[in-house]
Amino acid sequence: MPHNFLSRLTGSFAMPAAENPTVAMVEAAYRHHGLDVRYINCEVSPEKLGDAVKGARAMGWIGFNCSLPHKVAVIPHLDGLGESASVMGAVNCAVRRDGKFIGENTDGKGFLQSLRPLTDPAGKTVVMFGAGGAARAIGVELAFAGAKRIIIVNRDAARGRALTDLLNGKTKVAAEFVAWTRTYAIPPEASIVVNATSIGLYPDVSGRLDLDVGSLHPGLVVADVIPNPPRTTLIRDAEARGAKVLDGLGMIVNQGVIGIKYWTGVDADAGMMRRTLEDLFKA
Repeated sequence: MPHNFLSRLTGSFAMPAAENPTVAMVEAAYRHHGLDVRYINCEVSPEKLGDAVKGARAMGWIGFNCSLPHKVAVIPHLDGLGESASVMGAVNCAVRRDGKFIGENTDGKGFLQSLRPLTDPAGKTVVMFGAGGAARAIGVELAFAGAKRIIIVNRDAARGRALTDLLNGKTKVAAEFVAWTRTYAIPPEASIVVNATSIGLYPDVSGRLDLDVGSLHPGLVVADVIPNPPRTTLIRDAEARGAKVLDGLGMIVNQGVIGIKYWTGVDADAGMMRRTLEDLFKA
């Protein structure tokens, strides 16, 4: 039987790129499923992003992830957008379809997939801290999943209002903005709390949201998007108050599962991918 020494290629374009553990998780999944695919983690500066996408085209890559600061800037270099990515105006996963690179966003989809075993967001009130890329992706997917109300709590009023306007204008959810100028108490009608800020991300592991911990209670699902470290101060505070918690590893694993499905058609083993990350972080 003839050997085939040509692997299919996927990867990531980001800056910085060194602390992103996705490569370890995705390559472990490729090996686990016997796929001859590689995932190449690339540090790409903003002015070289167009060249990187051209290179991926030239080398026949089947897709790639885009992380900060490229999620919006990559759009002009692609051939089209999926529905969520189009509403958000942000892409974190490009997929080659019929020779074209189509931009998708798996951030919010990965979050939703990890949330569903704990609660269905349909009809629920959500409090979300942050209004950046992760918040935008999660907000749009929660709205598509039928969330009734999303309260955006953010320090930067312009960004907070922009996300609120986007959700109100392009989805059916009722979104409202709250300026995060003082310690915020979770309102009693909220069922889901999401930290979509970078507070608590390595190396600032002791970072704590300006949140009234006494307003956390057992009826809540509290989710943090931070994968490193997975057990953030928020997760520990919420657990101590009896809330159900969802750490950032769930989101990163599920967006990896969705990306691998987009690129290869294979349903990757999420449990194995999570264990790979847990071993890395000793979670």
